[in-house]
Formats: sequence, C-alpha cells, structure tokens
Amino acid sequence: MFNTEKRQYKIKLLTEMLGTVPKDPEVYKAYIETKKPLTVEEKEFLTVEKIEEKGWTGFHRDENGLFIYDYMIRGMLKNAGEVLQQGIEVEKEKKGVVSKEKLKGIRGKLDKYVFIAPRKISLNKTAPDGIIERPLRAMTMQGPRVSLARSDYVNAGLELEFEVELIKNKEITWEIIDMLFEYGKYCGLGQFRNGSYGRFLVM
Repeated sequence: MFNTEKRQYKIKLLTEMLGTVPKDPEVYKAYIETKKPLTVEEKEFLTVEKIEEKGWTGFHRDENGLFIYDYMIRGMLKNAGEVLQQGIEVEKEKKGVVSKEKLKGIRGKLDKYVFIAPRKISLNKTAPDGIIERPLRAMTMQGPRVSLARSDYVNAGLELEFEVELIKNKEITWEIIDMLFEYGKYCGLGQFRNGSYGRFLVM
C-alpha cells in the first residue's frame, strides 16, 4: 500500500469569484449548432441579445446550495505549477550524491499525487451575490457589435474549506503545495482571473 497524508485548507476570497457554468441549459446543443453553416434567416436572428444569453455563466448548485467542484482547486494548482515551475528545485540522489535539480513535468505529478476532497466544495450560499457584466466584441450581420458577457459572482471575504490528500513521493511536497496555493493571491479561481477576479489567501 502507498502512504498518504491529509491536510485541511481554508481559503478566503480577496476579490469576487465569478461562476464558470453556462446558464444556458442547452449549451452543448448551441455549440453544435454554431458548427453548421447558417442560413440567411438564421443569421438575421443572431442578435446581440442572443449572444449575451449564451455568454452568461454561474455556479453549480444542488439541494444544499452553490458549490464548486474539486477540479477547480486542482486546476488552480496546476496553473500555478506551470507558472512557478522554473523556480522549484527538488533533491535527487544519484550514486549516493545528493543534488538539486529543477522540477519537471509538474502538471503530471500533481495529477498523480495530489487529490482534493470533498468532490463538491460548498460556497455556503443558496444564491449568488450579484452579476458582473463585461463587454465583448462580436461580428453580426449588421457588422461588429459590442455585447455583454455576464457572470454570477460571490463576494470577496467568502471562505472555502477542503482537504488536500498527498500520496507520498520524492518530488511533490507540502512545501511545494503551500507555495502553489500562495499564487492564488495573484491568480485564483473562476472566470476572468486575468481581471483579478477570484484571488484568495490561504488562512
């Protein structure tokens, strides 16, 4: 049997976190529809309002309220790993000689050794705190138009709790995991992260 260790983490949002789930229940059908050539009549009905509706995102919800899935946390760790990988060194032993080397292939190692629980991480809310809109440019039959992308959001200050389980290995350590979580104050969770949304601190 392999050895594992578990640690509890709590993070606190520094900025609003935007939802990532399409509000359109037929988003897959709508995506397939965009791949076929449009008739003239269909093109005429491709209005700015319809483009806006397709661009509205929110949060998963169940009988307990809003939640995010565990893969959002793992995705954040892998993104942080790609950014910070060049500065991460691990000890390697060859023929009794210990040396430090740059850590390579961190995304794959995080996939293999790091796991998040529970599957559904509660936001402790039954509804989002509001809607944020931002402009998007779109090409229609009438020429270029500016439409709005809408995202439900939850407020800064929200705290999320989850467990990280680490399969013991020689490369991914708790020190590295903590370093990756620190990157969350620069680029965190959810939509429009490059707009400084979803940033967080580890409590």
